[in-house]
Amino acid sequence: MASNAQDHHAPLRMDGKKDEDDEEDFEYSPFHGIEKGAVLQEARIFHAPQIDARKCQQVITRFLYLLSQGETFTKNEATEVFFSITKLFQNNDPGLRRLVYLMIKELPPDSDEVIIVTNMLMKDMTSNNDLYKSNSIRVLFRILDSSLLAQVERYFKQAIVDKAPVVASAALVSGLHMLGKCPEIVKRWGSEVQDAVQSRNPMVQFHSVAFLYQLKNNDKLAISKLISSLTRGNIRSPLAQSLLVRSVAQVIADSQVYAGQERPFYDFLESCLRHKGEMVIFEAAKAIIELNNVTESELAPAITVLQLFLSSSKPVLRFAAVRILNRVAIDHPMAVSNCNIDMETLISDQNRSIATLAITTLLKTGNESSIDRLMKQMSSFMAEIGDEFKIVVVDAVHKLCMKFPAKFRSMMAFLSSVLREEGGFEYKKAIINAILGIVRTVAESKETALTHLCEFIEDCEFTYLSTQILHLLGEEGPRTPHPAKYIRYIYNRIILENATVRAAAVSSLANFGIRVPALKERIRILLNRTLSDNDDEVRDRATMYLKLLKDDDKPPAVLKSKNVSLAGFEQSLQEYLKTPMEDAFDVTAVPEKELVPVEVVGKVDSSKALDGLSLKSEFEETLNTIPEFADLGPLFKSCEPMELVEKEAEYTITCIKHVFGSHIVYQFNMTNTIEEQILEDVSVSIDLAEAEGYEEVCTIPATKLPYGVIAQTYVLMSYPEGTMPFGRMLATLRFIVKEIDPSTGEAEEEGFEDEYPLEDIYMSPQDFIHATKVSNFRNDWEELDPDTEIADEYGIGVR
Repeated sequence: MASNAQDHHAPLRMDGKKDEDDEEDFEYSPFHGIEKGAVLQEARIFHAPQIDARKCQQVITRFLYLLSQGETFTKNEATEVFFSITKLFQNNDPGLRRLVYLMIKELPPDSDEVIIVTNMLMKDMTSNNDLYKSNSIRVLFRILDSSLLAQVERYFKQAIVDKAPVVASAALVSGLHMLGKCPEIVKRWGSEVQDAVQSRNPMVQFHSVAFLYQLKNNDKLAISKLISSLTRGNIRSPLAQSLLVRSVAQVIADSQVYAGQERPFYDFLESCLRHKGEMVIFEAAKAIIELNNVTESELAPAITVLQLFLSSSKPVLRFAAVRILNRVAIDHPMAVSNCNIDMETLISDQNRSIATLAITTLLKTGNESSIDRLMKQMSSFMAEIGDEFKIVVVDAVHKLCMKFPAKFRSMMAFLSSVLREEGGFEYKKAIINAILGIVRTVAESKETALTHLCEFIEDCEFTYLSTQILHLLGEEGPRTPHPAKYIRYIYNRIILENATVRAAAVSSLANFGIRVPALKERIRILLNRTLSDNDDEVRDRATMYLKLLKDDDKPPAVLKSKNVSLAGFEQSLQEYLKTPMEDAFDVTAVPEKELVPVEVVGKVDSSKALDGLSLKSEFEETLNTIPEFADLGPLFKSCEPMELVEKEAEYTITCIKHVFGSHIVYQFNMTNTIEEQILEDVSVSIDLAEAEGYEEVCTIPATKLPYGVIAQTYVLMSYPEGTMPFGRMLATLRFIVKEIDPSTGEAEEEGFEDEYPLEDIYMSPQDFIHATKVSNFRNDWEELDPDTEIADEYGIGVR
């Protein structure tokens, strides 16, 4: 026996005693110091003439611990341990036998060793001991292949209809696992499984229903018939009933229901709301609210039942009910509004998760008159919950402001107060995103929001957030009626912050000087003070902006960013340094960034990604980086993408129309789906014969369009300002095709010109109409010019 082996007569704990004089509480592990070599030597006890069940249990427990920790055994070691353990079948100790079964499952034998242990397991499977039968069944399915399973199939069938629930459940669960490995054999057990559905034992009934569903899962008609029979049957098990509810929900989702037509099995879901089991009630309620195009009349029974659970004495029931109602409130806030009184009592619930869900639900379902009261309740509530719950509340406040823009002042005040409190990065980021979201919805809140952000950076511990807010102030501050009031906050960052924030503050200050001529001289004085900064980035930025702010009549021209390759830019600069440098560096000679194939295209949730704070739309940010579009003015509207080709076509082309005051930019997103070719000089030609009032200004082609890449080409059109010209435009895709050499993967040097007809592009009135959020409709209506109002009478006909 190894010297470091533990005493088998001692309990399963670490050797040594806890020092009574030690004041600290140490946690002792019963497996501390266990080594594979020592345990392998201890396994010799399995060969003893008189087996000590207690000692053998301790050794097997250590083996199982080593396996759970990822310890590996060589083939010889595994074989030796396996044959040693098989000798323990001679002992009838129940605890030892269960550990033997578990060890064989965790250390499965090789194919040539399976036959040895199979005979022993078959003997246990046919014994009168239910414990042996159930465990041997579970082990057999792990080690048998399809050929051996066919030989013992009849024993599994007998076990499924066994009177002992533990045996029947073991056989059903094993059959579920074997369905993926030996489907042909397992599918023959249907009649036995059908008999097991009638079992009075809840667990057997649950496993048999799950087994039947998996047997027929690939046949929708068979599933529908099965569910129809089960819903009329006598299913007593709450677990089986819950599984049946999920299956019914899936059948309803797969079925096509027309307007006015009753959903299949909806009556069954509604009857489950009156079930004795709380689990079944919640499952049925959840299934009803997740129905496609669910109506408020269909929701009413589920909401009524959930409302009763809101006043339950059990926290888990209150939590489940308010969570489901919170989900319903997203699409059907009016249906949940009847529960508002009950949910207001949950704001003071001891369970903070319940309170958070309650208050976010109230924010979704509340009316305009209750907003001020909710904001006051939340002010004290926020200090008692964690950041993850605070983020949920902030997001709900943001959505509420979009619903009731007239109440932006109270919600902005709430957000500014929580912004000054303690919190982590994600929490602060969520608040700032919410504030900017309110500004996008309610334009008059812009100055208030910028003031709150200025106060926040006075005591902001997150460098990233400070730099992003400074960038935002530099972009939006000069456009406000009183831009000078922001300069003090920005210059304080240069005095008090780290180098990264100081550099961002320098750029922000320079924007004020560039865009507000009255502030130019004051900004130059402030920038001159930063020329002695101890950070080179700050000094370089100050020097550059002072050069741009030199005193002349022409406003400074700031270079727009270009889609350049950084590696290519660096190489071009290094080559320029090797020349005499008599001529200025030519930026246009820098190669463009290589396009990267896009595998997944999806929408980005701006509330969860803070790549940069901006009040501009994503399209406006992109278009501003293109020199040809930099002076078009503010973007009025970006229309929804429209498909210009069939889905099965060689190329995927969509068009997005960006409407400006006197120009329209047509953005064409293109994808090449042919792997054997690459397209170059790709552009879209537009015929204006049937679209009067438009004039083509320029076209920006895509230089390359490889396989699997999304690239853009643009066409800029002008139209008389103040007009809305309509018409049809004929579009054609033009490009140069180059074949790909399959041996090298490179494109051939020579190509040929080709074109591809696209669907027509229509300009209609809806392209020039933009939805606007109105904070106070009555006041805006009264302020309209009376001359724009027309009164007339209309008849509705005879009833």
